[in-house]
Amino acid sequence: MLKIDNLHAEIDGKPILKGLTLEVNAGEVHAIMGPNGAGKSTLAYVLGGRPGYEVTEGSVTFAGKDLLDLEPHERAAAGLFLGFQYPVEIPGVSNVQFLREAVNAQREERGEEPLTGGEFLKRAKEKAALLQLDMDMLKRHVNVGFSGGEKKRAEMVQMGILDPSFAVLDETDSGLDIDALKTVGEGINAIMRSPEKGVLLITHYQRLLDYVRPDYVHILADGRIVKTGDADLAKQLEAEGYDEVMAA
Repeated sequence: MLKIDNLHAEIDGKPILKGLTLEVNAGEVHAIMGPNGAGKSTLAYVLGGRPGYEVTEGSVTFAGKDLLDLEPHERAAAGLFLGFQYPVEIPGVSNVQFLREAVNAQREERGEEPLTGGEFLKRAKEKAALLQLDMDMLKRHVNVGFSGGEKKRAEMVQMGILDPSFAVLDETDSGLDIDALKTVGEGINAIMRSPEKGVLLITHYQRLLDYVRPDYVHILADGRIVKTGDADLAKQLEAEGYDEVMAA
C-alpha cells in the first residue's frame, strides 16, 4: 500500500530524513520507534503533505499513486489519514459540523454521493460508542476544552467516520492514561485491522503496542531506519533503551 524509497526531506534547509526506505503491505501494522529528533514526526508530516517540509530526494507511492504529487486534501480523499500528536482546537466549529463536511468533501472528491444527515449521524454514533465518547462531546467545538485523552479519542472517532484505507498515527498514545490507552488501542484495532488496510504507528513507547500488536517494528535514528524486527523488538527497546540496542 505504501512504498517509501530513499526519502530525503528537510525543513528550513536542515536535513531531517536522510534516505528512509520502507514498505507497508495491506493488512499490516508497522510501528516506528526512535529517540527524540530521529525524524519520526517529520515522516508523518511529509506523508500528510504539511507545508514547509521539502522532499529533496526519493519517492513515496501510495496505492499505486505518486503521493508526493498530491495535495493534502487529495491524499486524504485517496484514503490516507494522519493522526496528530497534538490535535488542534477549532473554536466556533462543532465536531459534528466539521466531520460531516470532511467526510462529504472526501466522498465528492471520489465521485461518491454525500451522506445524508441521518446516515452521517448513524455512523457518528457507532464510532463514538466504539471509542466510549459521549455524543454530546461531538456537539462541542472541535477539541475546545477537551482533555488530552478526549482529543485522542475524538480523533479516533474522526478516523472511524472517514474510514481511511491507511492511517499514519503520530504518537497517538501521548497524553493517555491507562484506561484511555486501552480504549484507543481497541478502537484502532476495530477500525483499521483489516486485510485491505494498513497502519503506520509512530510511538516512543511500547505500551500502545500491547493493544495494537505490530507485524513489524522499525527503529528510526538520524533520519533512517537502522533496525527492523517483530513485536519483540519494542519490548527489547523498552527494557534496554535505544542506545544499547542500536549500539549492538
